[in-house]
Amino acid sequence: MKRLHVHVSVDELSPSIAFYSALFGADPVVSKPDYAKWLLDDLRVNFAISRKDDNATGLNHLGVQV
Repeated sequence: MKRLHVHVSVDELSPSIAFYSALFGADPVVSKPDYAKWLLDDLRVNFAISRKDDNATGLNHLGVQV
């Protein structure tokens, strides 16, 4: 297994990017108007967030990146 993948849906992207960047101590490696992704080496996690139009927030999906 290369990385665990965690994707979370959020209400507002900008404050969420700021929160997770501070939490992880790193900026996202990908940042788009509705999506951001961090590839964390010390946790071996591909962590992504996105803005959902249907306002469904929370865990979007989990996966294993191989």
